[in-house]
Amino acid sequence: MSDTQTFLDTLATRSQQRAGEPTWIAARRQAGAARFEAMGFPTRRDEEWKYTDVRAIAQGNFALAENAEFSQAQAAALTLPLDAYRLTFVDGVFSAALSDLDTLPDSVQVMPLSKALTDNHEAVGGPLGRLTGVDFSTFAALNTAFMEEGAVVRIAPGTVVEKPILLQFLSRAGTPVMSHPRILVEAAGRSEATLIEHYVGEADAANFTNVVAELMLDRGAVLNHYKLQEAPIGDLHVASIHVEQNRDSRYTSYNLNLGGVLVRNDLISDLNGQGAETNFYGLFFGQGRQHVDNHTKVNHNAPLTFSNENYKGILDDRAHGVFNGKVYVKRDSQKIEGFQSNQNLLLSDRAQIDAKPELEIYADDVQCAHGASVGQLDENARFYMAARGLPPETIRRLLVQAFIGDATRELADEATREALLEKALDKLEERA
Repeated sequence: MSDTQTFLDTLATRSQQRAGEPTWIAARRQAGAARFEAMGFPTRRDEEWKYTDVRAIAQGNFALAENAEFSQAQAAALTLPLDAYRLTFVDGVFSAALSDLDTLPDSVQVMPLSKALTDNHEAVGGPLGRLTGVDFSTFAALNTAFMEEGAVVRIAPGTVVEKPILLQFLSRAGTPVMSHPRILVEAAGRSEATLIEHYVGEADAANFTNVVAELMLDRGAVLNHYKLQEAPIGDLHVASIHVEQNRDSRYTSYNLNLGGVLVRNDLISDLNGQGAETNFYGLFFGQGRQHVDNHTKVNHNAPLTFSNENYKGILDDRAHGVFNGKVYVKRDSQKIEGFQSNQNLLLSDRAQIDAKPELEIYADDVQCAHGASVGQLDENARFYMAARGLPPETIRRLLVQAFIGDATRELADEATREALLEKALDKLEERA
């Protein structure tokens, strides 16, 4: 049996349970399945996947979860203690009991995709799949084929959402399952919001999560987007995030990866209007044999646009990190600024990083720069601190905290910044 056939068989069984759904949804699922079957899973012969082996996914035997049974106590032990509008999924299944949207203002819609497709599927049909189609990747096609749950967020013009919108995805231990969440965000003109994605689960979970997020920012919209991925060490996580930015919009991504045995993130932003600004900040940590692959791309499709990227990696044991970032400047996109930096800290002689920063420029009046570095903890600093009586564990923590602190400095929200910093340091102390 081919690697794709197990997934196609599961899809065929699922399709029989969806009688009566709108024709366009069925057609898109079929297109996704056909594209997935034609493409197959990527191999290391594919340039975009040359450093990442996905056989653990391709050869896995994952079921689809049928319920969202998870107690309030179990959820409370895993979730972020933030005052937020909360939408919760357990193994990809929406949990109303673990969600909290009671005080959501009328100018903001936050709902599970299943409800949006039931209540007003025509409104979802236009934007869904417009940015990330089935041709983007095997995993985007697979997500489309299984597309049935996720989150839809709509923010009315001029609305400032006071509290974060938290999408939390909980993973249970037991029979390995897969989920394919779809996230759709439409931020209308001059609106402002903070969106947090949080992936976490029980310690022994070994599930597969395949996310596609499409974020659309209208003129002057501001979206701060935090993704905290601290899935159990046995989980497999693939995510595609595609952002469309119109004139004078501002998008800021902070991507913190702490968990999962195999992680792949694709983050793309299209700057389509003058004055648009995008900021990518990332921190990834790997230990044991974790593999974390971050691919980013900023498309300067209009003049007078700005991008800034700062990704940092910390790798221990035999962990393997990948950073592939590209800044693309379209012809005649003059007077743009695009900056990119990737710094990596190796805590073990056996840890490995493959870094590939890229610039592709077809305009002549631009300011662009990129760079990457790989190093270890400063021996002079370690000697200096040890000479003053500090134990090795404390020295390690302080030096790593300084490295991390520089990566989190740009976070606007102090409470979120401190919470993420503590998460990263706690993860390091598990190994120390």
